[in-house]
Amino acid sequence: MNYATTVTVAIPTYNRGVVLVETVKQLLSLNSQAREILVVDQTAIHEEDVHRQLETLHNCGDIIWHRLSTPSIPRAMNKALSAALGDVVLFLDDDVVVTSDLIAEHARAHETSAANIVMGMIRQPWHKADADGADSKHDSGLPARVPGYIDYAIACNMSVSRKRALEQGGFDENFVGAAYRFEDEFARRVNGSRNRVYYHPKASVDHLKLDQGGTRTRGDHLTTFSPTHTVGAYYFFLRGRGVRHRVRSIVKRPFRSVMTRHHLRKPWWIPVTFVSEVAGIFWAFVLFARGPRHLKS
Repeated sequence: MNYATTVTVAIPTYNRGVVLVETVKQLLSLNSQAREILVVDQTAIHEEDVHRQLETLHNCGDIIWHRLSTPSIPRAMNKALSAALGDVVLFLDDDVVVTSDLIAEHARAHETSAANIVMGMIRQPWHKADADGADSKHDSGLPARVPGYIDYAIACNMSVSRKRALEQGGFDENFVGAAYRFEDEFARRVNGSRNRVYYHPKASVDHLKLDQGGTRTRGDHLTTFSPTHTVGAYYFFLRGRGVRHRVRSIVKRPFRSVMTRHHLRKPWWIPVTFVSEVAGIFWAFVLFARGPRHLKS
């Protein structure tokens, strides 16, 4: 399948080595090739063999290897937006198994739907396959094989119109730590009042969701005092529309956060989670007061 729309693949990565190289190699063997593959690497030091392989891939032109000294998910994605040459930038996690027509299907979706943001299918390790070998539903309840418009986004397998994204200032770098819900805030700005993302199930990946690296470097959100997993949610609420909705969302979340099976089985973690949530609220207010940090035009 050949499409006029060109696609840049961008892989923000942090503290991943061998699996990152394997993901890149998969992309290089696809039926339809990306215009370029950008690896935005926030890892301080790689193992010697991994470093050598990435350097070789960069030197021979298979990838463009960017290094960032300070880890930040939205900053890494903004770097890719700024550097990309393709009409569309396809953001992938560094620990995925891709389908053979992934890039072509994202290009197709942008051309046939006229969407600014396209999200492909993401199969998580815990998803159970039906008789046809396809997930019946996503975590959100979305039927996996049915295309259409949805009101959320997940950056694991998400492509965006580079022009439109840059017009809207890219991703807000105030989403710190695990940057929870930064994609939703981005989608809301890019799509305006419609807040619609086109879901295209044929553009699918299997997410390995490794225990180490990525956002999991920051620990388990269920067992930490740190607000790095909670601040993004509260900042997203503060950036929302309507004072009443903002207040209601902020008040509800701390209580909903402890209404889990984990806390039911291990109630001694409830105070820890509450501390994390409250700290996240205060941090979010500080970030909100400073104003959003978008890409400068």
